Amino acid sequence: MITTLFFLWGFVHNLDPILIPHLRRSFSLTVLQAALVDSAVYVAYFVMALPAGMLIRRAGYRPAIIAGLLLFGSGSLLFIPAADTHRYAVFLAALFIIACGLTLLETAANPYAALLGRPERATQRLNLAQSFNGLAAAVAPIVGARLILVQGASDQQLQAMSAGARTAALAAEAASVKGPYLVLGLVIFAIAIVFWFIRLPEPDRPHRPDACDGRHEAAAGAIARAWRRGPVRRAVIAQFFYVGAQVCVFSFFILFAADSAGLSHVAAADYLGWGCGVAFVVGRFAGTCAMRYVAPARLLLVHALLCTLLAAVTMFAGGIACVAAVIGIVFFMSIMFPTIFALGIRDAGADTEMGSSLIIMAIVGGALLPLAFGFVSDVTHSIQLGYVVPLVCFLVVAWFARTVLAAERRAAPVPPLTNGALKRV
Repeated sequence: MITTLFFLWGFVHNLDPILIPHLRRSFSLTVLQAALVDSAVYVAYFVMALPAGMLIRRAGYRPAIIAGLLLFGSGSLLFIPAADTHRYAVFLAALFIIACGLTLLETAANPYAALLGRPERATQRLNLAQSFNGLAAAVAPIVGARLILVQGASDQQLQAMSAGARTAALAAEAASVKGPYLVLGLVIFAIAIVFWFIRLPEPDRPHRPDACDGRHEAAAGAIARAWRRGPVRRAVIAQFFYVGAQVCVFSFFILFAADSAGLSHVAAADYLGWGCGVAFVVGRFAGTCAMRYVAPARLLLVHALLCTLLAAVTMFAGGIACVAAVIGIVFFMSIMFPTIFALGIRDAGADTEMGSSLIIMAIVGGALLPLAFGFVSDVTHSIQLGYVVPLVCFLVVAWFARTVLAAERRAAPVPPLTNGALKRV
């Protein structure tokens, strides 16, 4: 059931790259204005992450999951009045409410998956669960493109229409979101009902040393204590930049492929699903297997450096080669979110819930960095040059991996010197 949640939020997140070109055409938006789709989604993580952590601490994981599903379903149904009114702001509000629900789900499900099992396998376990998030990344663009990217009037036909007729035609195209999001909302409500009736094991909670007389410390104190943990603090920074990079890569892929390789939007969506989506799934499973033999932090460092190199290729390659480079980026970045998360809350003890909230809060990078991507693309008139933003983000992830490796080396026990070794010295 928990793995189902990973698939669900992966599915709805990967409808955003379909919505961006769809709404950009319907409302005649610039790249920067279209990036507000991501801002509406990911700013919710900043707003809701700490309340989500407090809810988990007070009520437990299951009530937080149910509350998240109810918000998720409600936001999905709001797409119907958004399409009926044909107002961009209403679409953004619906996306914000969906994302508030996703924040609750991610804040609960990520640490829950990490806690349900042996601690030394937490990173592998979380990567395995997140692999189904990757499966959604493959399915959502292919399905969404055929349901949402309807073939309407061409740009030339729209220009020839009167202002009223053009507005009506674009409003009719925008209405194509109503059916898919209605079905999605009903499915989410059905899953919330299932969670209401099933029983989930509540993991053992570590004793909080500063709790007394049955009362826990104030929320501000819990947040500050979690922030003082170096691994949590550095994971927050790395997650901010990683999520920003991921959103830039996925959300602008259709616009990027159409501009750089001359693909139609539907063909670009197929590359997004069969190319990027499959690469994301395979990368997650391959990374999970590789962690049996390679330390997660070392694997993260190698993958971050490879993504940096491929981002540079994407900026200057042409045609289908730059599309292939982006697919390569997706393969290597696939392990980053769960690995950063697991390494950040590793050994957090009583600070696991608030540390998890802070790391989820860092997903606000997905709201801010795509705006930088859109700004660079608009100023340079090249969406390829916008990839300088993900390039910088992957360098930050590489820095985080190096700090974890350095901490592991410092913590490693030093083997005692034998008599022979003493003589050689």
